[in-house]
Amino acid sequence: MKRVLIVEDEPQILRTLAITVRASGYDVTTAGTAAEALSVAGRHPPDLVVLDLGLPDQDGIHVITRLRTWTDVPIIVLSGRTGSGDKVSALDAGADDYITKPFGFDELIARLRAVGRRSVAADHPTQLRMGELTIDLVARTVTGPGPGARAAQLTPTEWDLLELLARHPGRLISQDELVRRVWGKDHHTVGDSLRGYVARLRRKLEPDPARPRYLITEPGMGYRYRPGPSEGNPS
Repeated sequence: MKRVLIVEDEPQILRTLAITVRASGYDVTTAGTAAEALSVAGRHPPDLVVLDLGLPDQDGIHVITRLRTWTDVPIIVLSGRTGSGDKVSALDAGADDYITKPFGFDELIARLRAVGRRSVAADHPTQLRMGELTIDLVARTVTGPGPGARAAQLTPTEWDLLELLARHPGRLISQDELVRRVWGKDHHTVGDSLRGYVARLRRKLEPDPARPRYLITEPGMGYRYRPGPSEGNPS
């Protein structure tokens, strides 16, 4: 049975959606905020996501962007925003479909079936190990092997960069793609700035930043994340 995560801050709408989707043969989990949605998705990876954009703590676009750093799960946006700019922003962030409110429940279930046929949720790791450090990509925390052990604080941009590399272990990602995916297609970040961010990540995460084992440079081409032979990914 496919699991659908429904993210909606209006309790009555959320209950109605959950009942309708569950009656159509899906397992349902729910969330009322962006933070809760990301936490639930990390603990119980969904096969499909139904997402309202108007959440109380963060815009739904933030949820799409964060999910896309570690999963290809199909996302259907439900929103009262009817402007073409909102639709373009959601689709550019990684949404698969966009339904404006009010909508028919039959249409929603049909859209769920359609995107479910087109895509299968990818199994991307939500945690990494780098030496003695454990990195949780969903909670965005870095912890050491025991109480008081070495940890690290990453900036939002450093997290975005790390998540993009970790989502594709072993794959060479070009400098242009990293800049476009992390900073946006219209950003003018140059190679020197990107190298600076990678260097800071190494200082915070690599056991020996001068001899990186995980965040590898391919001169003149880009970067790749290389899981260690003994560390692996716990999930």
